[in-house]
Amino acid sequence: MRNLIVNADDLAWTEGVNQGILEAHRRGLLTSASLIANGLAFASALDVARDNPELGVGVHLNLSNGPPTANPSLVRSLLNHSNEFAFHPQALFLRILTRQLNLNQVQLEWDAQIQKVRDSGIVPSHLDGHKHVHMLPALFPIAVQLAKKHSIRAIRISHEHTRLRVLLSGANQQNKALLMQTLQAYALRLLARDARAIAHRAGLATTDYFCGIAHTGVLTRQGVATLLKNLPDGTTEFMCHPGYADQDLRQSPTRLQQSRQTELDILTDPGLRKLVATTGIRLISYRFTGDTA
Repeated sequence: MRNLIVNADDLAWTEGVNQGILEAHRRGLLTSASLIANGLAFASALDVARDNPELGVGVHLNLSNGPPTANPSLVRSLLNHSNEFAFHPQALFLRILTRQLNLNQVQLEWDAQIQKVRDSGIVPSHLDGHKHVHMLPALFPIAVQLAKKHSIRAIRISHEHTRLRVLLSGANQQNKALLMQTLQAYALRLLARDARAIAHRAGLATTDYFCGIAHTGVLTRQGVATLLKNLPDGTTEFMCHPGYADQDLRQSPTRLQQSRQTELDILTDPGLRKLVATTGIRLISYRFTGDTA
């Protein structure tokens, strides 16, 4: 059996992103999305989730952008002088190493993010992290603990499988961004090499395979078609970032602008939908992952 979770990160980032995710689900391959509790368009993201019960919705744990969900005075080590998150994963990793990041405050903030989603009536299907921050050493055990606390049964393991990365690349192997992001994917796998074992010991479900890091912003239809034709047995998560480049997106701190429209076009391509049907791939969300993989 070949199962595929097509998960869109950044639900609630902007209205345009929400609309793209909605269309990718209703007209395309998208089965799952990760909701940012402090996102600018959180209210309309809830409408997307509530009006589309077949869409699995997880919590996109965030320490990099926007205001905190917890009281700022209680999570001071996570914030800049404007009381907002402003640290990329590399900076957070250095702050962990130098003990400038208060791990109790991370737990408090992430707990508040999950609780906000739950209080809105959403039952999270899984946890993952904005910019994969949940995979950093010392932070992954916090995410696991919170998953158990909130009865969330699955968590993303951002270990990109080399073979799947090559399949997604197609003829795009020499793209500079792809090469740089491939190095980032390798580094992330090394930093969190025990993550899957930690999750399984805690009884959390994971997928067998994961892909999409190296191709963030440089996804092609040819690459997705090649992936679908050669998808391995088991359960794979394919991470993506569909959306529309509205004014809020253009003004936000993300390099993913027009690429979101490109990904939306790919995910709603009729030929790819037909390919999924003819190859016998089962499209699922994290709600349908096994006990462990």
